[in-house]
Order: sequence, then C-alpha cells, then structure tokens
Amino acid sequence: MQLKYILMTGCFLAEMGHLQAQDAVGAFTLSNLTTYGTARSIGFGGALGSIGGDFSCLSVNPAGIGQYRRSELSITPSLQLKSTSTAYLSQTSTDNNSRATVNNYSLVFTDAPTGKRYDRRAWKAVSFGFGMNRVADLNLNTQYKGTNNKSSISQAFESEANYDTTSVGQVGSLGYLGWQSYLINRYGLYYKTVVPFTGGVQQQRFTTERGRIVDHVISFGGNYKEKLLVGATLGLPTVRDSISSNFTESLASTNTVANPDTFKSLSYASNIGIRGGGVNFKIGGIWKFSDNFRAGMAFHTPTIYFLTDNFSQSLSTRVGSKNIQLSPSYSLPSYSSSYQFTTPSKMILSASYINKKVGFISADIEFVNYDAMRYIFPAGINPATGYSYKYESDQLNNSIRAQYQSVTNIRVGAELKITKFFMLRSGIGLYGNPYQGADFAAERTDISMGMGFRGKNLFADFGLINATYMVAEKPYNIDYSTVISSAPTTIDKAYTSVSASTIAMTIGVKF
Repeated sequence: MQLKYILMTGCFLAEMGHLQAQDAVGAFTLSNLTTYGTARSIGFGGALGSIGGDFSCLSVNPAGIGQYRRSELSITPSLQLKSTSTAYLSQTSTDNNSRATVNNYSLVFTDAPTGKRYDRRAWKAVSFGFGMNRVADLNLNTQYKGTNNKSSISQAFESEANYDTTSVGQVGSLGYLGWQSYLINRYGLYYKTVVPFTGGVQQQRFTTERGRIVDHVISFGGNYKEKLLVGATLGLPTVRDSISSNFTESLASTNTVANPDTFKSLSYASNIGIRGGGVNFKIGGIWKFSDNFRAGMAFHTPTIYFLTDNFSQSLSTRVGSKNIQLSPSYSLPSYSSSYQFTTPSKMILSASYINKKVGFISADIEFVNYDAMRYIFPAGINPATGYSYKYESDQLNNSIRAQYQSVTNIRVGAELKITKFFMLRSGIGLYGNPYQGADFAAERTDISMGMGFRGKNLFADFGLINATYMVAEKPYNIDYSTVISSAPTTIDKAYTSVSASTIAMTIGVKF
C-alpha cells in the first residue's frame, strides 16, 4: 500500500462526511469554533469581547470576569434546530433534525469589597470561575441524490487498483474493495470498473452526524482601579463525534448501455468515531477609557488536541448473479489511530459604547489563520505504508497550507434597556471563507435576538441565533491519471444550504 492511497482515501472519505479523521476538512471543523454559551451572549451575537460580566466571555476574552461584582451560579439548556437543502445533479433534497442539549453551566466566586474596603483596595473585584461553554454543535443530517452519466464512485476503486496493482490483495484498500466486490475487472495490465455509468446511474447519499465540542474553562481575573480588567482562562476542550454515511449507486431506469447480467447496484457505508480532549490558554484585557467607552484585546493560544479515531466500512454489491457483502466482521478491518492536532491561534479586538440607562453597542473583530492548522502523528514507521509518520503528516499539513487562508470575523451586538429589570438584545456575526480556492466555501452569517430579566438575586435570559451557510462538496474523489474508464474534466459537486438555529434559556442566581 502506497502513501498515495492513504492521502487519496482521506480525501475520498472527507467528501462523504463532516468532521472526518485526519484530513483537511476535519482540521477546519476542529478549528472553526464559536462560543454558544449563555442565552445573554447569544442574544447579542456573541460580541462580548469588551462587555464582560457574562460567563461566555471566559471563552472569548477572559478579562470580562473582572466585571463581576457578586458570585453567580447558572445553567443554559438549549434546543438545536437544523435543516439542510442540497442540490445535486439538478435534484434537490432536504433533511432536518432537532436535539435538546446544555449550552453552558457555570459557577463564579467573586470578592468585591464595599464601603471603606473598596476605597482602600486597588483591586476593586477579584473572581474565580469554572464551568463549560459549548463552542461547536456537530449534529447534522444531510442527503442528496441524482442521476449521473459522467462518473461513478467505483472509479475511485479502479484508480487505486491501477496506481498500485498489489492493492487488490491488501485488505481494506480501495483496490481490494473493488476487486473483491466484482466492481472492477482486469483488462490486460489494468483494472476497469464494470459499472456502465455513461448510460446513467442513480446515486444517493445519506449522512448522519452526532457530536459536539465543549470548552471546559477555569478562569481567574480582576478589576484594577475601575480602569483595567484582566483575566486568564485555562481551556480544556473535549471532542465527541460520530458520523455514519451511506452512498448507494444503482442503474438508472433509462440506462440502455447496461448489460442486465452485470452490475445492478452497490452500497458503501462508513462509520467514523472521534474522541479526545485538548488544552489551550486564553489571556485578555479590557481598558475603560471612560464610563461610556471601553476596548478589549484577547489572545488564544493554539489548542493541542489528543485524539483517537475509530473507522469501519462495509460494502455490498449486486453484480450479475453475485450478491456480495463485505463488512468489518467478514473481511474488512476496523481501524483505530491516535494522534495530535493543533488549531491556529486567535486574536480578538473589541470595543463597546455603554450608557447605563439605555444599554450598549459592542463589536468584536477576530483574526484566525487557518493555514496554521497542523497534524502531529506518532514517531516511527507506519507499517501499513512503509513511510515514516512524520513524512505522512508533512504531506497532509502541506495540503492544509495549500487549501486554507487567514480570515477576519466580525460580530456586532446591542442591548436596549426597556426598564430597570427588562432588556432586549440583537446581533449579527459575519464569518469569512477560510478556503483559498472556489471549490469549497464556508462563509457564515449569524443573526440573533434575545431578552433578559434581572432581579436582585435571580435572573433569566432568552436567546435565539440563526446561522446560515453553504457548503460545496464532492461526493467522492477520483485520480483520473490512473483511470482507464471514461474520465470527465470535473466531478459534479453537491451544494448544501444549512440553516442552524439555537434557542437557549439561561437561569441563574447571584449570591
């Protein structure tokens, strides 16, 4: 098995799901994080880099912990609603899912002197807090279908078999899958698919993803002379994700090229589980120029993740009189691998205008360099390929550098005081496209609104945020330099529009 197979399989699988094992697509998912914590922060679009006094700020600008004047306990249950509409080969398919979850829980202890102690002390408040903020929701259902007469997924098996003819005997390789399932036959020195796709094949893909990334935080900070707020956060994020995908191909009813005694259908299924945790450090400051105007700055170190992937696959085909089922329990092994992954660092600049009687308006500008994402594989030689793990990680990281770029994200939010106890909120977030080329896109727009109630000891907040974005993806990847069947210049893409809404309610008590 050659290194090319490893990289090609990574691309092949990456097009079949979302957060994937050890590939460029999965790298972006692990790095593309937005704090969905308290309902208050959701209500004004997460633009809290210079506002403070809210637990979500500990995952954005930890200096905001210096705004606390009393200890606080809170929890944020939420409902996630997602819908997708995917266009593929002139057909449109829709899907949706909903899940209840917990966005946030927190406990903050604050020592804020009053009276003469306040006058004597330079540090007007010191706080220590810990808890959890959700930073990525990975629950998504997608499906699409269409009739294709330009390409077939079986050509990926054909390509690998021709690149390395020994792969047909290597269990688990694409060449092996194609050969054992009768999807490819040998013609002289080369292998070729038996699927008569030029006459039309009906393709369909279903993907179900269930997972999340949460940031467990431990923070400390304070307020110095009512001018400077400082804070630091130790972040301990955890990743839990599972993706099940099934791709089917069958003869179109209009296919006149097909021989009824040969290919009839195929079904390729894969399951990926990703588990692990990481560590990062966040530090920030907020300077109060006056009672009305303040500005903040925060820096997030790269997160170092320690991850383990588990991957299994199965293939069923109907070719001629043969019904073949290849599954992990029969002849395809399940794979498990452990590795490290490093996200890019992040810089956040923020400013806000505050009127204590009216409310505030706030803005954050976030800078992220996605081409700095890196995989770190174990030392030594990969027995499956004969190459060093370092060489393989270098190849993958070079691919990341070639695909990704820096982005600037902008968040703007506002809070309006209707009465002393009741507030209305709204916000918008604009997130840039991290990809260099036009093959993929990931711009995102967040629109949010909310309201809050403040009592002497109790408070409640409600927030709604809707994120919309579009993803262009290929259902599979084929190296046409090693294909002898018909080869188009491009593979048709599926274009998915996603609408993701979060409805959250925070309930808290001050003591």
